[in-house]
Amino acid sequence: MNIDNPHFCQPDWPVANVLAFNTTRQHPLGDKPPVTDFDCFNLGAHVGDDINRVEHNRQALKEFLPKDSQIQWLEQVHGNSVVEVLRHSKQPLVADAAITRNPDVTLAVMTADCLPILLSCGQGKEIAVIHGGWRSLVAGIISNTLQKMQSQNAELYAWLGPCIGEQAFEVGAEVRQAFVGQSVMFEAAFKPTGQGKYLGNLALIAKLQLNGLGVKQVSAINHCTYAMEQRYYSYRRNAVTGRMAALITRL
Repeated sequence: MNIDNPHFCQPDWPVANVLAFNTTRQHPLGDKPPVTDFDCFNLGAHVGDDINRVEHNRQALKEFLPKDSQIQWLEQVHGNSVVEVLRHSKQPLVADAAITRNPDVTLAVMTADCLPILLSCGQGKEIAVIHGGWRSLVAGIISNTLQKMQSQNAELYAWLGPCIGEQAFEVGAEVRQAFVGQSVMFEAAFKPTGQGKYLGNLALIAKLQLNGLGVKQVSAINHCTYAMEQRYYSYRRNAVTGRMAALITRL
């Protein structure tokens, strides 16, 4: 299912009975372009924005979700913990990935440069979200998520949402080595810039990991959060900034 709203981006995948989308800086119910990072559609309650405005934005999301669905927020810590959500919790769950088979739960993950990953089986009976920062990716967050899912890896569809692009994500040699030390296949995701620095490709790292684990049906939007300033938040561009959310729910 797709939402007719230009302020969201959505997966292009043949998945049935699932609603999935990624928010932007732009308010989905507004017609004015954002002026400042907090004068728009920030969904992060931990970034210094007015908490009442954040809650108002979160409530606005419900207009696009099934009537009885509740959003399960996470307290993301750049780790590799995965939670299975059997029922909605008002308190954010401490984890960087979540899985559910409950049709009344909408899973959400917040980002502002890190890679949001949405997963679903073909019939939409099992869904998952992953917060794909480099620390979580190198720590095995994707593998941990797949191990907890009941669906076979080969039956899963993955969508890689907007994240910091390769041309903006400069990292040190230690980051490259953390991945290459696991497998030489990750060499393709790092390009040297000189003086021990590299341009890292988060989306490619995730795709290589997914493919290596048997998830072959992977699509990506290929939008750079750092470069597309009017559309996306970016922590690397503006350290004090808001957060987008990638959401997925069963229908």
